[in-house]
Amino acid sequence: MESDSTLISIQTAQGLVLKYSTVSSAILDMNLNDALDFVLAKDVISEVDMPPFRQSAMDGYALNMHSAIRYAVRGEVKAGDNANPILKPGQAVRIFTGAAVPDTANAVIMQEKVTVHGNEISIQMPLVTEMNIRPQGSQIKRGGLALAKGTKLKGVHIGFLASIGITKVTVYAKPSIAIVVTGNELKAPGIPLEHGEIYESNGTMLSAVLRELGYLKTSIITVPDAYDQTKNTLRKAIEAHDVVVVTGGVSVGDYDFVGKALKDIGVEEIFYKVKQKPGKPLFFGKKGTVSIFGLPGNPAAALSCFYIYVYPLLKKYEGGTDTQLLSFLMPIASDYEVKGDRAQFLKAQIIADSVHVLGGQSSAMLQAFDTANALVFIPENTNSIKKGTPVKTILLPTK
Repeated sequence: MESDSTLISIQTAQGLVLKYSTVSSAILDMNLNDALDFVLAKDVISEVDMPPFRQSAMDGYALNMHSAIRYAVRGEVKAGDNANPILKPGQAVRIFTGAAVPDTANAVIMQEKVTVHGNEISIQMPLVTEMNIRPQGSQIKRGGLALAKGTKLKGVHIGFLASIGITKVTVYAKPSIAIVVTGNELKAPGIPLEHGEIYESNGTMLSAVLRELGYLKTSIITVPDAYDQTKNTLRKAIEAHDVVVVTGGVSVGDYDFVGKALKDIGVEEIFYKVKQKPGKPLFFGKKGTVSIFGLPGNPAAALSCFYIYVYPLLKKYEGGTDTQLLSFLMPIASDYEVKGDRAQFLKAQIIADSVHVLGGQSSAMLQAFDTANALVFIPENTNSIKKGTPVKTILLPTK
């Protein structure tokens, strides 16, 4: 029986994945509207001041201040107007949010703080120079850094860049990913099952999760438990993709051919087997610039390993600077007895100010992931955890 002392630690495995992964050498000039979820490969520098003029922060009146409380109103300026009326002390213009403040105005008073008397207003509060005026370039100045290289573009980033006139950005190419599913017992959903057969779900699950995370260049390849077919399929997948994820067939059973096939086609083994639960028979290797993972066949174990190991590599490949999943300490909601001495990733749900370990922790049971929004990490050689103890809680990125 294999001893756990021969297995590498989770920390070592995570470090090796990042050490042997590379940032994509392919960069793309992309239309801003198409760049959602891509990572910037170059800093974006603003070519304009924003706002490009002194801008009114509210609806009201732009004033050239004087010592009295009454002002003569000399027209209005709406957002988008090119007008720049000359105001003498004691004069004002009606102005609206976002409009350009006249050069001769030195304050804007909100409309709720004035009384209108025909073509005059009287103010009802003390004035302060430049009040309610957004200075030119107060958000960003021409030549300033708008967004740094390594930023993953979300909707707010795209909106900000559009506001300063950016139409194209330079981004890292996303990896192309092959999901190779092995197993004679697997059948496509919709086909009647014979005795001993099950429906294939790992490929469908991983492909869906990848799409949810913004990785659209994915393909699912199925292969039966036969050495020659496994070897040829893996070779073609490695030749055509940046990352290959194999589910099943990585153990040492009589019909587990993945490990031998990978070795025979020249894949360098970086590590095999990690002291963790679930997902002990995890494989990671390289061939040239291609990264190859062998995930366990059990669905929950495969998904846990994907989040902890594959996803960080994908984020690094596409140029991301923050590769690990967000984690923090939270009190556990109830006592928990730990089975075994390996480190564990437990499916969990964050509710209010505590984290609840869910039932159905078997590596073969996927259903708990339906409600899980986190994984609780239990260090190795932990026997039990008391209610209220802070535990490392890893936030799942798809929740």
